[in-house]
Amino acid sequence: MHTRVVQVEEGKDNVISVRTGQYKAFRPKLPLVLGLFLAFSVTIFIISVSTINYTGLQSVVTTVTSTFVPCREDEPNSLSKWIQPPPVLIHNMTDEELLWRASFWPRRKGYPFKRVPKIAFMFLTKCPLPLASLWERFLKGHEGLYSVYVHPDPSFTSKFPADSVFHQRQIPSQVAQWGRMNMCDAEKRLLANALLDISNEWFVLVSESCIPLYNFTTIYTYLSQSKHSFMGADDVPGPFGQGRYNENMEPEVPITKWRKGSQWFEVDRDLAVTIVKDTLYYPKFREFCRPACYSDEHYFPTMLTIEKPMALANRSVTWTDWSRGGPHPATFGESDVTESFFQKIFDGVSCSYNGRNTSMCYLFARKFAPSALGPLLHIAPKILGY
Repeated sequence: MHTRVVQVEEGKDNVISVRTGQYKAFRPKLPLVLGLFLAFSVTIFIISVSTINYTGLQSVVTTVTSTFVPCREDEPNSLSKWIQPPPVLIHNMTDEELLWRASFWPRRKGYPFKRVPKIAFMFLTKCPLPLASLWERFLKGHEGLYSVYVHPDPSFTSKFPADSVFHQRQIPSQVAQWGRMNMCDAEKRLLANALLDISNEWFVLVSESCIPLYNFTTIYTYLSQSKHSFMGADDVPGPFGQGRYNENMEPEVPITKWRKGSQWFEVDRDLAVTIVKDTLYYPKFREFCRPACYSDEHYFPTMLTIEKPMALANRSVTWTDWSRGGPHPATFGESDVTESFFQKIFDGVSCSYNGRNTSMCYLFARKFAPSALGPLLHIAPKILGY
């Protein structure tokens, strides 16, 4: 046992002796190894930095390239922002915001793009459109020359098929009451929404009971060639005209400019902007024209008589029968729609058109009940031309 321990101890000495010799032999080489290691580390560092710089630059270039978008016409700052009609009519603008937006008006004459002027047919309705199929026949084949806008009672949601001219043409609406200022609000709302389409040049207000009396081409030509807009603005004496005037409207609205006209009108773009931008006369009518003063008969005729009197033809292009008396005009049903009925509308009238007398005074007629649709569709090709 002792011998083995001695051997082990001797072995340890031998090992120690050998290792000590190796360490002493390695010491002169240590600076060389450290130098090589340092050189290797510097080389790796340089390569790493170069790689990072290169890949980083490539990343920046890639990022710039990927985010660069060439100028397109549909960009927010391009002209298309102003000349393209809204893709949908439903929006969340308040009336104040809508009227402000619609009052924008180019001051420079002419257009720096190809503009095809259109007629905006504005339907102010209390219910669904029972005569819609007649209007669709009237408008068929004239796409690009008209626009349709529907202001119904807020409780009504239109459900027209995708191929209908009335599909998705309902604008945000509010309650409109006969004889109240909110009726004029509804009309201004229609005008303002239609003004958002820069191509709309003529604006026709109709109801769900109105029909066209001529084909589209005839009406388009009549309106486009007219030097005036068609709104009645009569100085009517007595209780139903001047008798409705309130002296509190002065000085903005003097009695000498107080006018009365039909609710159903046609105006050009200039007058449409004049109407929607008004903040001077509106408060006076809202405050002092209440039943038995009916603002829808007085507000627009009076305001435009003050602002743009020479632009008015002082007549409506919508025929209405008041011969039966009462506060509302006559309504015509199925049995009334005959050739002789329309002949009475066309004959025996005379009016001025561009300074000349003409017998073509009315382009539209009202009021037709839903029961009149069948006879109207039957007689329209022969009598009305569509």
